[in-house]
Amino acid sequence: MSARAPYFLQMQSALHAAGIATPTLVIDRARLNANIDTVMGALPEGMGYRIVAKSLPSRALLEHVRARSGTDRLMVFNLPMLLELSIAMPDASLLLGKPLPVAAARACFKRLLAGAGARAANVQWLVDTPERLAQYADLAEAVGENLQVNLEIDVGLHRGGFQPGEALGAALQQVRESNRLSFAGFMGYEPHLPALPEKGGWRERALQGAWQVYRQANELAEETLGPSAMAQATRNAGGSPTYRLYRDTSIANEVSVGSALVKPTHFDTDLLAAHQPAAFIAAPVLKRMDGVQMPGLEFADPATPSPPPQPGTTLFTYGGKWMADPVDPAGLENHKVIGRSSNQEMLVGAPDLPVSVDDFVFLRPHQSEAVFLQFGDIAVYEDGAIVDTWPVFPASA
Repeated sequence: MSARAPYFLQMQSALHAAGIATPTLVIDRARLNANIDTVMGALPEGMGYRIVAKSLPSRALLEHVRARSGTDRLMVFNLPMLLELSIAMPDASLLLGKPLPVAAARACFKRLLAGAGARAANVQWLVDTPERLAQYADLAEAVGENLQVNLEIDVGLHRGGFQPGEALGAALQQVRESNRLSFAGFMGYEPHLPALPEKGGWRERALQGAWQVYRQANELAEETLGPSAMAQATRNAGGSPTYRLYRDTSIANEVSVGSALVKPTHFDTDLLAAHQPAAFIAAPVLKRMDGVQMPGLEFADPATPSPPPQPGTTLFTYGGKWMADPVDPAGLENHKVIGRSSNQEMLVGAPDLPVSVDDFVFLRPHQSEAVFLQFGDIAVYEDGAIVDTWPVFPASA
């Protein structure tokens, strides 16, 4: 008989005691805290930490990370989260993680300038092209507000952004000459690095190439704007897969990390070996059957007796088809022929699987940013009990 992990049996008891009987996203707060401490302990002297809001899409969760890490920096990726965090956390420094259409930025200013306590001045707007820079310059004049501009640089991901050269130099000069724009810094993102093979030194050459591009951008900005501007500038880099590559602040002076704090399966990498999985989907078991049967097989040939079920156990869960993999009970998997269902997910496992109706199956999400938004309030697990619930942001792209 397959044994269940004591860790998940204790979590199951906590969910039952809390009266939870629907698919739920659970965060282990002790593991979350340990991951936060791991990030902060790995940062070199002088390196800032920016929380990636899309990967931890709950205001209460973000407030917890802010309090434990001691940072006031967040990275936001869409208009709804930008508006909510600007109003809820007016003291926070907000850096856009992707460029927004100028119409979205205009809507943001319209809302924030009318909102008590909101601080549009704390936002760094990400700009990736000369055309978008011109749009934002026009917006600043139209709303009569100063905009902090952070220029995206392409350090090898090739998802857009400037490279050192004429276009970047012209953008820096335009910002310098503007009465409404100010240079906030650079952002250079390199999540492609862990995906590159180490064989033949490919990954290391790509890393050194990314840093060389960033170094050249820093030098060009210092030549154009002066040393004092660069001394105050944000030089953002890294992400959960790469933050540990930065051993000093010679290239970047802050890194952004979100997913590593809860460690979905896509972040099971060597660089994040010190981090623990801290987020799980708990799905109630609606039906349990001994054996595994193919639907309709008994009608395939009227002259042939109905085949017996294959050895194993079949479970149907409340909900399913999430971007996640079963982790407890061990050995569960989706049926390769039947496929997936978001209504009642079919999972198959070994015979005599120690699971009953109303027990929970536990899964690890592949990612956090989209998966966390599918279950309502997060159940916070600590010391063998559900101790809190954290509402998530409304679903948004």
